[in-house]
Amino acid sequence: MPSPEYIEIVLLSLKVAGLAVAFATLPAIFTAYALANWQFPGKSILNALVHIPLVMPPVVTGYLLLLLLGPKGPLGILLEDWFGFSFGFRWTGAALAAAVMAFPLMMRPMRLAFESIDGNLCDIASTLGAGKLVRLLTISLPLALPGILAGLVLGFAKALGEFGATITFVSNIPGETRTLSLAVYSLLQSPDGDRQALILIITAIAISFAALLFSERLSARLLRRGRDG
Repeated sequence: MPSPEYIEIVLLSLKVAGLAVAFATLPAIFTAYALANWQFPGKSILNALVHIPLVMPPVVTGYLLLLLLGPKGPLGILLEDWFGFSFGFRWTGAALAAAVMAFPLMMRPMRLAFESIDGNLCDIASTLGAGKLVRLLTISLPLALPGILAGLVLGFAKALGEFGATITFVSNIPGETRTLSLAVYSLLQSPDGDRQALILIITAIAISFAALLFSERLSARLLRRGRDG
């Protein structure tokens, strides 16, 4: 029978990863579409900026979040004063850190999916009177859906295993910010924590494998539906 602590850690990890993906989905789709289809000043700078979390040490990302959104950070103080809300040392902060780290991994396959769409399809739709929003909703998004789904799964897997930015930004608080990766770290510091750590590691692998399997099956179904349609 799983212990209450084990259930708490797993549920918190799923909640943090799920909210992280929810945070990042719309910005990732918008950024991917913009980079794939628009030409604008500073495009190369934006492309570099969104990929910075991939190349910068996660601890640095977490520290920057702490400086900006922590209890003493300028944005953190504004959120606390205006809305009575704080990211610092809370599970929502863990979700935000995970979203920042997952964002480039989510955006990349989405951008490739948008870039692979035949531009002639949108041109033909335009000649038939379809506006930009209609073309986006009826052509671009449906055709890019497998790439969008791949990005969501990659983002979820990254958020589930995020460690460096999370522990720097919101610490390792039991019941509040201690996700699977942080719990494994804590248990490995304990002389008798190896067995419990192994159980959590197996759990993380199982969840990630299930997410990938679900993604593959859903992508295959969408592709078959697209061919049949």
